[in-house]
Amino acid sequence: MTALSRTSNACGPPACDAARVYGYIGSMRTRPGKRDEVIALLLKGLDALPGAGCLSYVVSECPDDADRIWVSEVWESAEHHSASLQLPETRATIATAMPMLTGEFTRQETRVVGGIGLP
Repeated sequence: MTALSRTSNACGPPACDAARVYGYIGSMRTRPGKRDEVIALLLKGLDALPGAGCLSYVVSECPDDADRIWVSEVWESAEHHSASLQLPETRATIATAMPMLTGEFTRQETRVVGGIGLP
């Protein structure tokens, strides 16, 4: 058995152009008591994302705000991220989640320069 280094991506998605790797970090506020339900929705339809160019998708609870969710994403490119928003699964998730959200969102686009599990 060959040992892989911690930075190896031998079993991960295909390598992409490092100059184009796109990061997105966002938060959303749910209506009181709806955070777990929205998190379950966000985690339910992840199967199509790798094929759409998603390299990482992490959903997190805010430890000091019971109604806030953080999502960190890494994509092969900004274009891949934009296209993913048109996937039927993504559109259905958004439509189902929106009534449970307050409309308070934050977002930050980033230029990913490296990390564990990335090409």
